Amino acid sequence: MKAITVSINGAARQLPGSTSVAALIGEMGLADKRIALERNGEIVPRSLFATEQLADGDRLEVVVAVGGG
Repeated sequence: MKAITVSINGAARQLPGSTSVAALIGEMGLADKRIALERNGEIVPRSLFATEQLADGDRLEVVVAVGGG
């Protein structure tokens, strides 16, 4: 299987070619967190995480919501 390279928050990362957004989020340990994910300048709705496949050269920005008070 061919590897792809994506940029996550400005850092290059190699992934298997058939990686979904949900798989990446799980690998990053963020599956149970409240996050926002932007792919190539477009917000990816959480409802599409499981079906949205990453492609070589994608630029991702991942933001984790932090509660406080």
